[in-house]
Amino acid sequence: MSSVRIGRLLVHARGGEDRKGGGDGPAVLLCHGFGAPGDDLVALSRVIDAGPGVRWFFPEALLEAEVGPGMLGRAWWPIDMERLVGHLMRGDIDSALRSLDEVPPGLDAAREALVETLGVLESSYGVKRDRLIVGGFSQGAMLATELSMMLGEPFAGIALLSGTRIGGERWREGAARLGGRLHAFMAHGRRDPILPFGRAEVLRDILQEAGARVTFVPHNGAHEIPQIVVDGLGQFARERLFG
Repeated sequence: MSSVRIGRLLVHARGGEDRKGGGDGPAVLLCHGFGAPGDDLVALSRVIDAGPGVRWFFPEALLEAEVGPGMLGRAWWPIDMERLVGHLMRGDIDSALRSLDEVPPGLDAAREALVETLGVLESSYGVKRDRLIVGGFSQGAMLATELSMMLGEPFAGIALLSGTRIGGERWREGAARLGGRLHAFMAHGRRDPILPFGRAEVLRDILQEAGARVTFVPHNGAHEIPQIVVDGLGQFARERLFG
């Protein structure tokens, strides 16, 4: 694995001709979730069969996040997880949903940093948008959705693992603009205690109503990436990058 600063973000690269992201093959970029280490998703490059010569890029968020006493992870923008989980544990679903419908401070800055990194990947690494899948897990999936909805041209696909809708109707206009050119893979656990399953269904419906082609993989797990998602994402990647 190589780790190199691309734009403002440190990016972990795998795969390709040299197993360090080299060559000119198609690519997958995945963003980690809130509080995770920056290399949290790198292992997926070893277990997902996305096709021959695929390059993998895993950017690290700029912010540090405290996830426990003396424990730090990375964050794309600040989240009061204690507040959100507290609402859910008390069964106060209305308050939890209101917090998710806010546009979080820091979302625009995170998107701009990722756009900058993508620009360098295109100009210096030969990554082409129509041969690139962008996605992530949890907060990383939200950022990937934000990026896709706010850009005018679609990627080969977006991969949203345990993500959710944020910002109310913020993404509906972007989805309508992309329409049938948008291909999405979505996966979510029915027992997710952090981001309710129903919220993923809402996002799925927004995309489908806009004409997007959505592969939706529900599973019986929680906030996680089980084997059914690994297999499904591999199939989606092969179809979108080599089909």
